[in-house]
Amino acid sequence: MSTAAAPVRSGAVLADLLPAARHRYAVDAALVLGGAALTGIAAQIAVPVPGSPVPVTGQTFAALLIGTALGARRGFLSLALYALVGMAGMPWFAEASSGWSMPSLGYVFGMLLAATVVGALARRGGDRSVLRTAGTMVLGSAIIYAIGVPYLALSTGMSLSAAVAAGLTPFLIGDALKAALAMGLLPTTWKLLGRRG
Repeated sequence: MSTAAAPVRSGAVLADLLPAARHRYAVDAALVLGGAALTGIAAQIAVPVPGSPVPVTGQTFAALLIGTALGARRGFLSLALYALVGMAGMPWFAEASSGWSMPSLGYVFGMLLAATVVGALARRGGDRSVLRTAGTMVLGSAIIYAIGVPYLALSTGMSLSAAVAAGLTPFLIGDALKAALAMGLLPTTWKLLGRRG
């Protein structure tokens, strides 16, 4: 029996490389649960930012990786599960917080949309090269801020410019580092697997 892997069909994401199982729904459910849990764990890697109610976390990086690795549908479900369980009281948002009343909740909603969009881009090869991955990560981060910053302004009564100063500007260097890590990690994974489609 040959153990050589068949070429990945066009439109595949990394999760599609898992061996086919008789119980595909169980595999998908495990991926969704694992993605939500990984996001919750990454959210606990948090560094407070002076003057901002939003800390620097590993949560956004996890959300974007989950979207690209799992694809749009499973990425959406993972982040939807993460958001709903966190709002219901599970303390796995940043700094072990939970609930509806956090000024940073808009970033969670942004991550939900971003994971979906980057997952769709990954199905179109958005994670196969360094430049494509850079574009995918920049777009995903922009989506997170496009929802998170206005939500921060509305929930705290800040002006939009103050919300940008507190909820976007301090995070740009960290986001650039996260994007650089993804730019190395994702295309390299495809290359090592010999599956650059």
